[in-house]
Amino acid sequence: MFEDNIYTIIFLALAVFIFLRLRSVLGRRTGRERPPYDPYSARDAVRSPTADKVVTLPARPTEATSRPAEAPQTSGERWKDIAESGSAVASGLDAILAADPAFDAQHFIAGARAAYEMIVTAFAGGDRRQLRGLLSREVYDGFDGHIGARESRGETMETKFVSIDSSTITAAELRVRTAQITVRFVSKLVSATRDRAGTVIDGNAEKVTDVTDVWTFARDVSSRDPNWKVVATETGQ
Repeated sequence: MFEDNIYTIIFLALAVFIFLRLRSVLGRRTGRERPPYDPYSARDAVRSPTADKVVTLPARPTEATSRPAEAPQTSGERWKDIAESGSAVASGLDAILAADPAFDAQHFIAGARAAYEMIVTAFAGGDRRQLRGLLSREVYDGFDGHIGARESRGETMETKFVSIDSSTITAAELRVRTAQITVRFVSKLVSATRDRAGTVIDGNAEKVTDVTDVWTFARDVSSRDPNWKVVATETGQ
């Protein structure tokens, strides 16, 4: 019991000694200490030594000098690799861009290629739901009629894309508020239609075929809906 008290007194003496040492080294809080440094605080402001006001540092020379305005692109530069300068296609694209400043021809072509593959594949599989969102009412009715006739005969269609070799804009115009762009697709497909017994009655399930299609896409540029729909299809040469 006596030994336990001895140890307790020793520990208390050590604690008091450490406290006094820390106080002498760190000092007392006076209320005038600077706040801790914040690495994420604004670095473009300093405090005046004579007043508690924020003083904004002047802009750097490179920031203060504005960049020279870029010269507007000509029609030929704007539609480079898409339409020939001075052509009817370039003029039509100019008109669409004027009505819809967000129009991007390269983005449109990428979307048209994706839609082309989706529509051809959906038609072969009889996916009406997919087609309804990508086609105008008139074109959808035509596709739906072909699918219905095929189903009534018990036929099935298989289509596999090998590649889309090219997608070229062949016409572009703005009709009031409706933009219309015609694209010529050249692709390679493997396509075959089978009867009820599974016999190929059209196409070839093992042969790659070159296919050319000319489709017209349309969109109301005054609409908030950014999607284009196919309003006409035909087989090209």
